[in-house]
Amino acid sequence: MGNNGNKTIKGVICTISGAVCWGFSGACGQFLFQNYGLNSKWLTVMRMVFSGIIMCTLMIIKEKKEFFNIWKNKRDSIQLLLFSIIGLMLCQYTYLTAISYTNAGTATVLQYTGPVFIMIYVCIMSLRLPTKREILAIVMAVSGTFILATHGNINSLVISKEGLFWGIASAVTMFLYTLLPSRIIPKYGTIKIIGYGMLIGGVFLGLISKVWSIDVSLDFVGFIMVSLITVVGTIIAFSLYLHGISLIGPVKGSMIASVEPVSAALFSVLWLKSSFMFIDFIGFVFIMTTVFILSKK
Repeated sequence: MGNNGNKTIKGVICTISGAVCWGFSGACGQFLFQNYGLNSKWLTVMRMVFSGIIMCTLMIIKEKKEFFNIWKNKRDSIQLLLFSIIGLMLCQYTYLTAISYTNAGTATVLQYTGPVFIMIYVCIMSLRLPTKREILAIVMAVSGTFILATHGNINSLVISKEGLFWGIASAVTMFLYTLLPSRIIPKYGTIKIIGYGMLIGGVFLGLISKVWSIDVSLDFVGFIMVSLITVVGTIIAFSLYLHGISLIGPVKGSMIASVEPVSAALFSVLWLKSSFMFIDFIGFVFIMTTVFILSKK
């Protein structure tokens, strides 16, 4: 096997590992909500601030003064602030809140309707109608969400209204999270922008939510779970995934990353004893199919 083959295998392994780490972090969040009754604002702030501090510290050691160059450009710094607050912070908060009302598997799958919002935005900005393939993706996403929410009975919801709302909200914020840094990431690098975004977004949410006033009671296991979400579910997950797509490309990477909701659902069932019906998995398949439809060139 040549170098290209080894490179591809390494890229696939890194991408899958990063996605599984994200799925695992979702399950850790579910564990904390179930066993400690944590506030999703508090957990979001802790995850973002501490992962942001670690990522920014590593980048400062690597780049030194160059790390602060983004603040010399007014347009870039404004875009970074928008990404940090409207994109990354809202994406993290809505996702964890969706988990608190549902479970890691369902929340992650609902978030994966995000590419449909991206596609609709592209159609509007391009002043064109969706293609047949894009229309199929919309139908699959809506059908999958309908199945998950109602199990096919239009007169009843099988997940809470709050869970459905925050799940769809996390998909919308996933769209914003993807769109907002599109110009500054190529210019400054992904890890730097994500690190800044985590730190700024976490501090902002902490201030507006007065996180210091939120009552939290954690034992040793609880602190370990919060640490795992920060280190494994954020720093290691992003690093592995980004290294993976640098080797195999973003199209293959985004398709392989679809193991995230699968892993989140498996962790949720095997570890946290969440229950899913067969019809839930049909909804999962419908929604995840949209990723493959929209990833195909």
